[in-house]
Amino acid sequence: MKVIISPDSYKGTLSAIEVANAMRAGIVDVDPLIETVILPVADGGEGTLESLIASTDGQYMSQHVLDPIGREIEARYGVLGDNETCVIEMAKASGIMLLQDSEKNPELASSYGTGQLIKAALDKGFRKFMIAIGGSATNDAGVGMLKALGLQLKKEDGTLLADGVSGLLDLVSIDIGQLDPRLSKAQFIIACDVDNPLIGERGATAMFGPQKGVKAHQIAYFDSCLKHFADIVEKQFDIRLHDYKGAGAAGGMGGALIAFLNGSFHAGIDIVIDAVQLKKHLESAGFVITGEGKSDRQTLHGKAPLGVAKAAKLANAQTILLSGVIDENDKPALLDYFTIVESLVDGNTTVQQAMEKPYDCIRLKTKRIFEYYVQMEDD
Repeated sequence: MKVIISPDSYKGTLSAIEVANAMRAGIVDVDPLIETVILPVADGGEGTLESLIASTDGQYMSQHVLDPIGREIEARYGVLGDNETCVIEMAKASGIMLLQDSEKNPELASSYGTGQLIKAALDKGFRKFMIAIGGSATNDAGVGMLKALGLQLKKEDGTLLADGVSGLLDLVSIDIGQLDPRLSKAQFIIACDVDNPLIGERGATAMFGPQKGVKAHQIAYFDSCLKHFADIVEKQFDIRLHDYKGAGAAGGMGGALIAFLNGSFHAGIDIVIDAVQLKKHLESAGFVITGEGKSDRQTLHGKAPLGVAKAAKLANAQTILLSGVIDENDKPALLDYFTIVESLVDGNTTVQQAMEKPYDCIRLKTKRIFEYYVQMEDD
Protein backbone atom coordinates (compact mmCIF):
# COMPACT_ATOMS: atom_id res chain seq x y z
CA MET A 1 0.00 0.00 0.00
CA LYS A 2 1.25 3.49 -0.88
CA VAL A 3 -0.20 6.57 0.80
CA ILE A 4 0.34 10.20 -0.20
CA ILE A 5 0.12 12.56 2.78
CA SER A 6 -0.93 16.03 1.57
CA PRO A 7 -2.58 18.14 4.27
CA ASP A 8 -2.83 21.90 4.54
CA SER A 9 -1.94 23.52 7.86
CA TYR A 10 -4.25 23.37 10.85
CA LYS A 11 -4.25 27.12 11.35
CA GLY A 12 -3.51 28.18 14.89
CA THR A 13 -1.98 24.84 15.84
CA LEU A 14 0.30 23.03 13.37
CA SER A 15 1.95 23.79 10.05
CA ALA A 16 1.20 21.56 7.07
CA ILE A 17 4.48 19.67 7.44
CA GLU A 18 3.79 19.11 11.15
CA VAL A 19 0.32 17.78 10.34
CA ALA A 20 1.81 15.50 7.68
CA ASN A 21 4.38 14.13 10.11
CA ALA A 22 1.65 13.37 12.65
CA MET A 23 -0.40 11.57 10.00
CA ARG A 24 2.63 9.56 8.93
CA ALA A 25 3.29 8.56 12.55
CA GLY A 26 -0.27 7.24 12.81
CA ILE A 27 0.14 5.20 9.63
CA VAL A 28 3.46 3.75 10.82
CA ASP A 29 1.80 2.79 14.11
CA VAL A 30 -0.47 0.54 12.07
CA ASP A 31 2.14 -0.90 9.73
CA PRO A 32 5.73 0.39 9.26
CA LEU A 33 5.80 -1.28 5.84
CA ILE A 34 3.15 1.03 4.39
CA GLU A 35 4.91 3.31 1.90
CA THR A 36 4.29 6.99 2.60
CA VAL A 37 5.15 10.14 0.66
CA ILE A 38 4.82 13.50 2.44
CA LEU A 39 3.73 16.34 0.16
CA PRO A 40 2.22 19.12 2.30
CA VAL A 41 0.06 21.59 0.38
CA ALA A 42 -1.48 25.05 0.70
CA ASP A 43 -3.94 27.19 -1.23
CA GLY A 44 -1.86 30.33 -1.69
CA GLY A 45 -2.37 31.71 1.80
CA GLU A 46 -0.21 31.44 4.88
CA GLY A 47 1.90 28.29 4.91
CA THR A 48 2.36 28.16 1.14
CA LEU A 49 6.08 28.87 1.41
CA GLU A 50 6.72 26.09 3.92
CA SER A 51 4.67 23.57 1.97
CA LEU A 52 6.50 24.26 -1.28
CA ILE A 53 9.97 24.23 0.24
CA ALA A 54 9.30 21.00 2.13
CA SER A 55 7.73 19.22 -0.83
CA THR A 56 10.35 20.21 -3.43
CA ASP A 57 13.45 19.98 -1.25
CA GLY A 58 13.95 23.70 -1.68
CA GLN A 59 15.83 26.15 0.48
CA TYR A 60 15.04 29.21 2.56
CA MET A 61 16.58 32.64 2.28
CA SER A 62 16.03 35.68 4.47
CA GLN A 63 16.12 39.44 4.18
CA HIS A 64 15.73 42.36 6.55
CA VAL A 65 12.60 44.25 5.51
CA LEU A 66 9.99 46.61 6.95
CA ASP A 67 6.86 45.04 8.40
CA PRO A 68 3.40 46.56 7.73
CA ILE A 69 3.90 49.36 10.25
CA GLY A 70 7.53 50.12 9.42
CA ARG A 71 9.48 48.03 11.92
CA GLU A 72 12.55 46.19 10.67
CA ILE A 73 12.13 42.42 10.75
CA GLU A 74 13.82 39.41 9.19
CA ALA A 75 11.50 37.78 6.66
CA ARG A 76 11.96 34.47 4.88
CA TYR A 77 11.41 33.65 1.25
CA GLY A 78 12.42 30.53 -0.62
CA VAL A 79 13.66 28.83 -3.75
CA LEU A 80 12.10 25.62 -5.03
CA GLY A 81 14.12 22.49 -5.61
CA ASP A 82 14.50 23.50 -9.26
CA ASN A 83 16.87 26.26 -8.02
CA GLU A 84 15.06 28.60 -10.38
CA THR A 85 11.66 29.48 -8.96
CA CYS A 86 11.58 32.02 -6.14
CA VAL A 87 8.61 31.79 -3.76
CA ILE A 88 7.53 34.89 -1.87
CA GLU A 89 4.70 34.67 0.63
CA MET A 90 3.65 38.27 1.14
CA ALA A 91 2.39 37.50 4.65
CA LYS A 92 5.99 36.96 5.78
CA ALA A 93 6.70 40.66 5.26
CA SER A 94 3.28 42.31 5.11
CA GLY A 95 0.99 39.89 6.92
CA ILE A 96 -1.66 40.48 9.52
CA MET A 97 -0.13 37.82 11.79
CA LEU A 98 2.84 40.16 12.29
CA LEU A 99 0.63 42.60 14.19
CA GLN A 100 -1.17 42.58 17.50
CA ASP A 101 -4.80 43.71 17.34
CA SER A 102 -3.82 47.04 18.90
CA GLU A 103 -1.21 47.58 16.16
CA LYS A 104 -3.54 47.25 13.18
CA ASN A 105 -3.46 50.50 11.22
CA PRO A 106 -5.07 50.19 7.77
CA GLU A 107 -4.34 53.84 6.95
CA LEU A 108 -0.57 53.39 7.24
CA ALA A 109 -0.09 49.63 6.86
CA SER A 110 2.19 49.14 3.86
CA SER A 111 3.19 46.31 1.54
CA TYR A 112 6.65 47.88 1.16
CA GLY A 113 8.35 44.88 2.78
CA THR A 114 7.03 42.53 0.12
CA GLY A 115 8.60 44.74 -2.52
CA GLN A 116 11.87 44.56 -0.60
CA LEU A 117 11.74 40.75 -0.74
CA ILE A 118 11.21 40.85 -4.51
CA LYS A 119 14.13 43.26 -4.91
CA ALA A 120 16.38 41.04 -2.78
CA ALA A 121 15.51 38.04 -4.96
CA LEU A 122 16.21 40.06 -8.11
CA ASP A 123 19.59 40.95 -6.66
CA LYS A 124 20.33 37.23 -6.32
CA GLY A 125 19.54 36.68 -9.97
CA PHE A 126 16.04 35.19 -9.78
CA ARG A 127 13.58 36.06 -12.54
CA LYS A 128 10.84 33.46 -12.04
CA PHE A 129 8.55 34.31 -9.15
CA MET A 130 5.63 32.69 -7.42
CA ILE A 131 3.87 35.23 -5.18
CA ALA A 132 1.43 33.91 -2.56
CA ILE A 133 -0.81 36.80 -1.53
CA GLY A 134 -2.99 35.61 1.33
CA GLY A 135 -3.08 36.94 4.89
CA SER A 136 -2.21 40.60 4.30
CA ALA A 137 -2.40 43.37 6.89
CA THR A 138 -2.62 46.00 4.17
CA ASN A 139 -5.24 47.88 2.19
CA ASP A 140 -2.80 49.99 0.18
CA ALA A 141 -3.54 48.71 -3.37
CA GLY A 142 -0.03 47.24 -3.38
CA VAL A 143 1.55 50.67 -3.80
CA GLY A 144 3.97 50.03 -0.95
CA MET A 145 5.36 47.04 -2.82
CA LEU A 146 5.57 49.09 -6.02
CA LYS A 147 7.38 51.95 -4.27
CA ALA A 148 10.03 49.53 -3.01
CA LEU A 149 10.57 48.50 -6.64
CA GLY A 150 11.00 52.07 -7.87
CA LEU A 151 7.52 53.18 -8.92
CA GLN A 152 6.87 56.86 -8.24
CA LEU A 153 3.41 58.20 -7.48
CA LYS A 154 3.17 61.96 -7.90
CA LYS A 155 0.91 64.81 -6.91
CA GLU A 156 -0.11 67.67 -9.19
CA ASP A 157 3.02 69.67 -8.34
CA GLY A 158 5.25 66.73 -9.25
CA THR A 159 6.21 65.85 -5.69
CA LEU A 160 5.83 62.32 -4.37
CA LEU A 161 2.72 61.21 -2.51
CA ALA A 162 2.81 61.05 1.26
CA ASP A 163 2.73 57.60 2.79
CA GLY A 164 -0.68 56.25 3.71
CA VAL A 165 -3.81 55.20 1.88
CA SER A 166 -5.30 58.71 2.12
CA GLY A 167 -2.42 60.00 0.03
CA LEU A 168 -3.81 58.12 -2.97
CA LEU A 169 -6.50 60.80 -3.29
CA ASP A 170 -3.74 63.26 -4.28
CA LEU A 171 -2.44 60.99 -7.03
CA VAL A 172 -2.23 62.68 -10.43
CA SER A 173 0.39 60.65 -12.29
CA ILE A 174 2.36 57.43 -12.05
CA ASP A 175 6.00 57.45 -13.14
CA ILE A 176 7.31 54.02 -14.16
CA GLY A 177 10.65 55.40 -15.35
CA GLN A 178 12.44 54.38 -12.15
CA LEU A 179 10.79 50.96 -11.88
CA ASP A 180 13.47 48.29 -11.52
CA PRO A 181 14.37 47.41 -15.14
CA ARG A 182 15.02 43.77 -14.20
CA LEU A 183 11.27 43.35 -13.72
CA SER A 184 10.73 43.46 -17.48
CA LYS A 185 12.51 40.11 -17.76
CA ALA A 186 10.79 38.55 -14.75
CA GLN A 187 7.77 36.26 -14.66
CA PHE A 188 5.23 36.60 -11.84
CA ILE A 189 2.74 33.85 -11.07
CA ILE A 190 0.18 34.94 -8.49
CA ALA A 191 -1.05 32.22 -6.14
CA CYS A 192 -4.44 33.34 -4.91
CA ASP A 193 -7.65 31.74 -3.66
CA VAL A 194 -10.01 34.74 -3.98
CA ASP A 195 -11.48 36.48 -7.04
CA ASN A 196 -12.61 39.74 -5.46
CA PRO A 197 -12.40 42.94 -7.53
CA LEU A 198 -10.49 45.96 -6.28
CA ILE A 199 -13.47 48.10 -5.26
CA GLY A 200 -17.17 47.85 -4.56
CA GLU A 201 -19.32 45.60 -2.38
CA ARG A 202 -17.01 42.61 -2.95
CA GLY A 203 -13.85 44.69 -3.16
CA ALA A 204 -10.70 44.65 -1.06
CA THR A 205 -11.97 47.12 1.54
CA ALA A 206 -15.55 45.95 1.97
CA MET A 207 -14.71 42.26 2.19
CA PHE A 208 -11.36 42.20 3.97
CA GLY A 209 -10.87 45.68 5.43
CA PRO A 210 -12.68 45.08 8.74
CA GLN A 211 -10.31 42.27 9.77
CA LYS A 212 -7.40 44.67 9.13
CA GLY A 213 -8.85 47.42 11.30
CA VAL A 214 -11.08 49.36 8.91
CA LYS A 215 -14.14 50.56 10.81
CA ALA A 216 -17.59 50.26 9.25
CA HIS A 217 -17.91 54.03 8.76
CA GLN A 218 -14.48 54.13 7.05
CA ILE A 219 -15.15 51.54 4.34
CA ALA A 220 -16.56 53.99 1.79
CA TYR A 221 -13.64 56.37 2.33
CA PHE A 222 -10.94 53.71 1.95
CA ASP A 223 -12.76 52.37 -1.09
CA SER A 224 -12.72 55.84 -2.65
CA CYS A 225 -8.94 56.00 -2.17
CA LEU A 226 -8.48 52.72 -4.03
CA LYS A 227 -10.94 53.83 -6.70
CA HIS A 228 -8.95 56.99 -7.38
CA PHE A 229 -5.78 54.94 -7.75
CA ALA A 230 -7.60 52.61 -10.17
CA ASP A 231 -8.93 55.60 -12.10
CA ILE A 232 -5.40 56.94 -12.65
CA VAL A 233 -4.10 53.51 -13.66
CA GLU A 234 -6.90 53.16 -16.22
CA LYS A 235 -6.43 56.68 -17.55
CA GLN A 236 -2.65 56.37 -17.90
CA PHE A 237 -2.16 52.70 -18.81
CA ASP A 238 -5.57 51.61 -20.11
CA ILE A 239 -5.75 48.81 -17.51
CA ARG A 240 -9.02 48.63 -15.63
CA LEU A 241 -8.53 47.25 -12.13
CA HIS A 242 -11.85 48.36 -10.63
CA ASP A 243 -13.71 45.11 -11.37
CA TYR A 244 -10.79 42.86 -12.36
CA LYS A 245 -11.22 39.46 -10.70
CA GLY A 246 -8.54 38.99 -8.07
CA ALA A 247 -7.38 42.62 -8.11
CA GLY A 248 -8.75 43.03 -4.58
CA ALA A 249 -6.65 40.20 -3.15
CA ALA A 250 -4.20 41.19 -0.39
CA GLY A 251 -5.62 44.69 -0.05
CA GLY A 252 -5.24 45.35 -3.77
CA MET A 253 -1.79 43.83 -4.25
CA GLY A 254 -3.34 41.49 -6.80
CA GLY A 255 -4.17 44.48 -8.98
CA ALA A 256 -0.70 45.99 -8.58
CA LEU A 257 0.95 42.75 -9.69
CA ILE A 258 -1.32 42.57 -12.73
CA ALA A 259 -0.92 46.19 -13.80
CA PHE A 260 2.78 46.77 -13.22
CA LEU A 261 4.52 43.38 -13.00
CA ASN A 262 2.52 41.60 -15.70
CA GLY A 263 1.43 38.95 -13.21
CA SER A 264 -0.94 36.10 -14.00
CA PHE A 265 -3.46 34.67 -11.56
CA HIS A 266 -3.67 30.98 -10.77
CA ALA A 267 -5.59 29.10 -8.08
CA GLY A 268 -3.15 28.68 -5.23
CA ILE A 269 -3.76 24.98 -4.79
CA ASP A 270 -3.27 24.31 -8.52
CA ILE A 271 0.13 26.00 -8.43
CA VAL A 272 1.15 24.00 -5.37
CA ILE A 273 -0.07 20.70 -6.84
CA ASP A 274 2.02 21.30 -9.95
CA ALA A 275 5.08 22.39 -7.99
CA VAL A 276 5.10 19.35 -5.69
CA GLN A 277 4.27 16.99 -8.60
CA LEU A 278 1.33 15.52 -6.71
CA LYS A 279 -0.24 14.00 -9.83
CA LYS A 280 2.94 12.08 -10.64
CA HIS A 281 3.16 10.66 -7.11
CA LEU A 282 -0.51 9.69 -7.18
CA GLU A 283 -0.04 7.42 -10.19
CA SER A 284 1.11 4.54 -7.99
CA ALA A 285 -0.82 5.39 -4.82
CA GLY A 286 -3.92 3.76 -3.43
CA PHE A 287 -4.76 6.46 -0.91
CA VAL A 288 -4.14 10.11 -0.22
CA ILE A 289 -4.88 11.72 3.12
CA THR A 290 -5.44 15.45 3.37
CA GLY A 291 -7.02 17.90 5.81
CA GLU A 292 -7.17 21.40 7.27
CA GLY A 293 -8.10 23.08 10.52
CA LYS A 294 -11.79 23.30 9.71
CA SER A 295 -13.67 21.81 6.79
CA ASP A 296 -17.13 22.88 5.68
CA ARG A 297 -18.87 23.82 2.44
CA GLN A 298 -16.25 26.53 1.87
CA THR A 299 -13.72 23.73 1.42
CA LEU A 300 -15.46 22.98 -1.87
CA HIS A 301 -14.67 26.47 -3.20
CA GLY A 302 -10.99 26.14 -4.08
CA LYS A 303 -9.47 25.14 -0.76
CA ALA A 304 -6.43 22.87 -0.67
CA PRO A 305 -8.16 19.58 0.29
CA LEU A 306 -10.54 19.86 -2.66
CA GLY A 307 -7.64 20.29 -5.08
CA VAL A 308 -6.02 17.18 -3.62
CA ALA A 309 -9.27 15.22 -3.92
CA LYS A 310 -9.73 16.19 -7.57
CA ALA A 311 -6.17 15.13 -8.42
CA ALA A 312 -6.68 11.84 -6.59
CA LYS A 313 -9.88 11.11 -8.46
CA LEU A 314 -8.08 11.43 -11.79
CA ALA A 315 -5.54 8.88 -10.54
CA ASN A 316 -8.23 6.53 -9.17
CA ALA A 317 -6.86 6.94 -5.66
CA GLN A 318 -9.14 7.18 -2.63
CA THR A 319 -9.07 10.40 -0.63
CA ILE A 320 -9.33 10.62 3.14
CA LEU A 321 -10.20 13.99 4.68
CA LEU A 322 -9.06 14.38 8.28
CA SER A 323 -9.61 17.90 9.60
CA GLY A 324 -9.66 19.46 13.03
CA VAL A 325 -13.37 20.28 12.99
CA ILE A 326 -16.11 19.31 10.52
CA ASP A 327 -19.73 20.37 10.83
CA GLU A 328 -21.95 17.31 10.70
CA ASN A 329 -24.37 19.16 8.44
CA ASP A 330 -21.62 19.61 5.84
CA LYS A 331 -20.42 16.01 5.79
CA PRO A 332 -22.83 14.84 3.05
CA ALA A 333 -21.55 17.54 0.67
CA LEU A 334 -17.94 16.68 1.49
CA LEU A 335 -18.56 12.98 0.93
CA ASP A 336 -19.29 13.76 -2.71
CA TYR A 337 -15.54 14.40 -3.09
CA PHE A 338 -13.85 12.42 -0.29
CA THR A 339 -13.98 8.68 0.34
CA ILE A 340 -13.98 9.15 4.10
CA VAL A 341 -14.52 12.31 6.14
CA GLU A 342 -13.31 12.45 9.75
CA SER A 343 -12.56 15.17 12.29
CA LEU A 344 -10.39 15.24 15.38
CA VAL A 345 -13.26 16.64 17.40
CA ASP A 346 -15.74 13.84 18.02
CA GLY A 347 -17.37 11.99 20.89
CA ASN A 348 -13.98 11.13 22.34
CA THR A 349 -12.06 14.38 21.74
CA THR A 350 -13.09 17.93 22.62
CA VAL A 351 -12.07 21.10 20.81
CA GLN A 352 -9.86 22.02 23.76
CA GLN A 353 -8.07 18.66 23.69
CA ALA A 354 -7.54 18.90 19.93
CA MET A 355 -6.09 22.40 20.30
CA GLU A 356 -3.84 21.49 23.22
CA LYS A 357 -2.44 18.27 21.74
CA PRO A 358 -3.04 18.44 17.98
CA TYR A 359 -0.10 16.20 17.01
CA ASP A 360 -1.20 13.40 19.33
CA CYS A 361 -4.84 13.69 18.26
CA ILE A 362 -3.96 13.59 14.54
CA ARG A 363 -1.66 10.62 15.06
CA LEU A 364 -4.28 8.65 16.98
CA LYS A 365 -7.13 9.44 14.59
CA THR A 366 -4.99 8.56 11.56
CA LYS A 367 -4.06 5.28 13.22
CA ARG A 368 -7.73 4.40 13.75
CA ILE A 369 -8.59 5.27 10.15
CA PHE A 370 -5.81 3.13 8.71
CA GLU A 371 -6.47 0.24 11.07
CA TYR A 372 -9.85 0.09 9.39
CA TYR A 373 -8.39 0.30 5.87
CA VAL A 374 -5.65 -2.26 6.55
CA GLN A 375 -8.35 -4.59 7.82
CA MET A 376 -10.28 -3.98 4.60
CA GLU A 377 -7.16 -4.72 2.54
CA ASP A 378 -6.53 -7.94 4.45
CA ASP A 379 -10.12 -9.06 3.98
